[in-house]
Amino acid sequence: NRRRLVLWFPLNPRFIFLLSLTVVSSSFGFYLPGLAPVSFCEEKSKGDAEECQLFVNRLDSVESVLPYEYDAFDFCKDTNERRPSENLGQVLFGERIETSPYKFSFKADKACVKVCTKSYDIGSSEDKLKLDFLKKGMELNYQHHWIVDNMPVTWCYIVEDGQKVCNPGFPIGCLVNQEGKPKDACVINADFNKKNTYYVFNHVDITIFYHSGDETNGMHARLVAATLEPQSIKHSNDENPTCEGAPMDIPADFKSNLKVTYTYSVTFKQNDDIRWASRWDYILVSMPHTNIQWFSIMNSLVIVLFLTGMVAMIMLRTLHKDIARYNQMDQEEAQEESGWKQVHGDVFRPPRMGMLLSVFLGQGTQVFIMTFITLFLACMGFLSPANRGALMTCAVVLWVLLGTPAGYVSARLYKTFGGENWKTNVLLTAFLCPGIVFVDFFMMNLILWVEGSSAAVPFGTLVAILALWFGISVPLTFVGAYFGFKKPGIEPPVRTNQIPRQIPQQSFFTKAMPGIIMGGILPFGCIFIQLFFILNSIWSHQMYYMFGFLFLVFIILVITCSEATVLLCYFHLCAEDYHWWWRSFLTSGFTAVYLFVYAVHYFFSKLQIIGAASTILYFGYTLIMVLIFFIFTGTIGFFSCFWFVNKIYSVLKVD
Repeated sequence: NRRRLVLWFPLNPRFIFLLSLTVVSSSFGFYLPGLAPVSFCEEKSKGDAEECQLFVNRLDSVESVLPYEYDAFDFCKDTNERRPSENLGQVLFGERIETSPYKFSFKADKACVKVCTKSYDIGSSEDKLKLDFLKKGMELNYQHHWIVDNMPVTWCYIVEDGQKVCNPGFPIGCLVNQEGKPKDACVINADFNKKNTYYVFNHVDITIFYHSGDETNGMHARLVAATLEPQSIKHSNDENPTCEGAPMDIPADFKSNLKVTYTYSVTFKQNDDIRWASRWDYILVSMPHTNIQWFSIMNSLVIVLFLTGMVAMIMLRTLHKDIARYNQMDQEEAQEESGWKQVHGDVFRPPRMGMLLSVFLGQGTQVFIMTFITLFLACMGFLSPANRGALMTCAVVLWVLLGTPAGYVSARLYKTFGGENWKTNVLLTAFLCPGIVFVDFFMMNLILWVEGSSAAVPFGTLVAILALWFGISVPLTFVGAYFGFKKPGIEPPVRTNQIPRQIPQQSFFTKAMPGIIMGGILPFGCIFIQLFFILNSIWSHQMYYMFGFLFLVFIILVITCSEATVLLCYFHLCAEDYHWWWRSFLTSGFTAVYLFVYAVHYFFSKLQIIGAASTILYFGYTLIMVLIFFIFTGTIGFFSCFWFVNKIYSVLKVD
């Protein structure tokens, strides 16, 4: 009876229903870390915040890969500066959030409030350096990034076709060059007309929208949007500014003393049409890429359906008939057959450099599982843009914890290939690919350190990453390798001949290199549109939020890599070329080469990056992405072919 009672609880449908109902009901009061709503009221009370704290983040530019902290520029600083705690992802992405001197109370409108005045003396070399750095920032169109209630303060403006665009950043200033041509934000004001002159945006009109809440239920007001309008104003009275006058111009030549007064105005507006849960929508709607995304998805689905039809035809018709006819023949007639059936004695011959292949496949398994779980969590909304740095933190933590599958797969395949140097295999699995990535990352970080960029990872964080790698990932890899070597290698379904069969003369299309080059085209065709938006989010500092599309494209990429590699593997086996181990890995892995070519095209056609440091950083980080993508796609192709070859030869009757 006791055993029946124990079994009844987990298996009874009523118990499952009640458990599900409990979980669902409890989720209504659950908020993700950093995403819990904050209530505001006019009079400070318990659990509510009266002051609206404005935070400042790093400044970046589309013309430079080097971001800088807010304090690197000579702006007004908070006297009681403090930094909120940052997760690993924020540190790796170079986010540096700190409090600002822009302080205001909820529903307390203010007009033309002075923040500070910055003076520049012509006789001070330090002031000259500060002003030159500010001018360089305006010349390269560096952008402020301000935050209120974990929400970006956006600059909304109308573009040429009448569409409203909201940018989660606004420029620090702009430049009118020597020819009198305004650059970047200088085109918005006709008063910016002096040649060879900088205009600094030293005044902002901030508008904060709030939902009034429901006082009967004890719900106070919540902030639902924050916008601003940057302006350049030369204040006639620095002590009592009126925020009226000509633009604040800074000549290119520093020949006289200069004062820049920073001011702000803030207005609170009630808007009950926007709910707190959907307060990011006005930013995301201004990014009109949904139609392009659906076009990309439909294009990829057509490719997948085509490949699926081809594979189904091969598997269900050609292979089925070939196997049935071969099994009905006697031994003499079977020896006269040609094609994939004649290489059954060589198809499972261990490949050359099996050690390196097994290491790549172990690392590829680790990357595949990490990517799948990360995208799934992002698709479910756990890694939204509001939860800053969560995506990178999740990916790094998952990679560290997935050392066991990497060690197991690498050891098991290496043993299948007949390898005996198990110590070398384990060490290479734990250190080869992560070591290459870390060395590249460290070299890029040295450049960031030299340039004084905020994206430079602190030494303590590098030590923490190494501790995660050596203290958790490496031991888990050893554990996985132990269980992998403990088990016997994967037994092939047919015997391998002692003497290798001679491979006949191959046509151009069945040679290795043309097949590998053609194999990467279809998978890349499924992802290149999505790749454009990913590169935009990384290098053009645009917000990426379409994780549902990304997860769907990920599934399509996996299917396309698998089917394209299986098709080419079948054609090569029909040509009696049994060297399929490395070819299956390189066929789908060659998609990474197309990714690199596209990244080069994106650099020269879409970006306006200037400077040797920014160029080296771009290609250095791109090489990391290409290596990870190469291992990832190559692993998909290999295991697809491995399953395919085992499947067809396991049903082939061979004495």
